Amino acid sequence: MRVPGKGSRWIQRWDPEDGAFWEREGERVARRNLVFSVLSEHVGFSVWTLWSVMVLFMGPEYGIDPAGKFFLVSMATLVGAVVRVPYTFAVARFGGRNWTVIAAGLLLLPTVAAFAVMEPGTSYGTFMACALLTGIGGGNFASSMTNINSFFPLRKKGWALGLNAGGGNIGVPVVQLVALAVIGAGGGPRLLLGVYIPLVVVSAVCAALFMDNIASVRNDTGAAREAARDPHTWIMAFLYVGTFGSFIGFSFAFGLVLQTQFGRTPLEAAQLTFVGPLLGSLIRPVGGRLADRYGGARITLGNFVAMAVATGVVVLASVKESLGLFTGAFVVLFVLSGLGNGSTYKMIPGIFQAKALRKGLTGDEADRYGRRLSGAAMGLIGAVGALGGLGINLAFRQSFLSVGSGTAAYVSFLAFYALCLGVTWAVYLRRPAARTRPVAAASAEREPSYAEV
Repeated sequence: MRVPGKGSRWIQRWDPEDGAFWEREGERVARRNLVFSVLSEHVGFSVWTLWSVMVLFMGPEYGIDPAGKFFLVSMATLVGAVVRVPYTFAVARFGGRNWTVIAAGLLLLPTVAAFAVMEPGTSYGTFMACALLTGIGGGNFASSMTNINSFFPLRKKGWALGLNAGGGNIGVPVVQLVALAVIGAGGGPRLLLGVYIPLVVVSAVCAALFMDNIASVRNDTGAAREAARDPHTWIMAFLYVGTFGSFIGFSFAFGLVLQTQFGRTPLEAAQLTFVGPLLGSLIRPVGGRLADRYGGARITLGNFVAMAVATGVVVLASVKESLGLFTGAFVVLFVLSGLGNGSTYKMIPGIFQAKALRKGLTGDEADRYGRRLSGAAMGLIGAVGALGGLGINLAFRQSFLSVGSGTAAYVSFLAFYALCLGVTWAVYLRRPAARTRPVAAASAEREPSYAEV
């Protein structure tokens, strides 16, 4: 039902947990919004990661050393993380559809600015300002995920959020593939930007024509405060640093690493950089599906074990200077980070639903509590997770400055993944100690297991 006086794109009643409503009209509307949310987020990710490929065009004539290039991409990552918090709340303030139109339109700022200044002789400060502007593309993820979270029932969230995020994440390898085509054709960075400026306009127009606002979605400052006080919000943010932070950080850095550590040309680097982000993006919905079926905590734990093993292989390849082994292990890391992205994000609504049940809430009341807290938590978790990409790029910068290779950075990543798997096991999978009091034991039996989230 549409809201009188607010235009045809405002939906007044939205109850995806109602099976009859979902079958009758909810699923159709939710899927349509999901499609165009993916498009907008996809373009946003491409713009956010523009500088991961722009630096490949910046030869000696630009006068910027590898450390300076790593710092450029780090600043884009930083802004992308910070703006995720206000973007999350913008959905309720302006409406999911309305904010998607605005957010898509804002992407014209970094693309047009870079188009105007991208040439040798431009100051490093100007390039830095343009890189900072591209960070707003990272905010599209937070608003898109918050919006889609409201459209789907809990039983479908793993799939829907995984598909939404995966479709957006594919913007990373797509911009790298477009850059490969441009480099291969002998074109320059302005040609790459010229491809994306009209795509930004298309995504904004499609959002305006085909998406909806949900009137019942409101900013809840109480929910935001409660989510910020809940330790699970920060635990999940920490784990998301390990999955999404790895994905976006490696996406920004991989081409530069191939150029700096292995001496690849821009064309040779571009031929390899897109493979990992592409596979990592495609597998993200699979991580959500597996989490729906087996529990996000179990999938996330196994994923961090595999990421630690793959990183160990990367360390070995770096020491032996084996490009083939290095590239293969890094692609595996991308795949695992994408899988973990899906499983960790599925855990968020499940955790707060389980907390609702632990509080004694049932039925619609439990569903409302879970949606309220998970929606508020997602913005914070997404922002902190994206900061992991900043950490990765700064670690690479320091490693190359200090020892001339990325080996020290890879070792630090290995230690971090070991810590992540320990936290996942200790908080969400370790069996609680046996209770000594019968009443407490009876209460514990009624509590849902976080292993199922």
